[in-house]
Amino acid sequence: MTQEKSSKGLKIWVYGRVQGVGFRYSTQVKARALSLRGYARNLDDGSVEVLACGDTAQINELVAWLNAGGPHSARVDKMLTEPWHSQEEEPHDFTTG
Repeated sequence: MTQEKSSKGLKIWVYGRVQGVGFRYSTQVKARALSLRGYARNLDDGSVEVLACGDTAQINELVAWLNAGGPHSARVDKMLTEPWHSQEEEPHDFTTG
């Protein structure tokens, strides 16, 4: 019997001082270190949208890091999360956009 890894996706919206402070790049570095796939991109309202796909434990670790404030120069005031259900193929890497 083979053990399957728990793989899923989570969309995260991060609010606060998260644009212009290296937030997306730092999130990309952290996500890649956790072997996650997805993206971090700026939204017009000043927030950052993050898609994290991969192992549940690694996603939870990224969420905890984001919730703790992410990179030193950022300030996270609020986060919203939602399971990612898409018919699209999962990303193959973690990118910024």
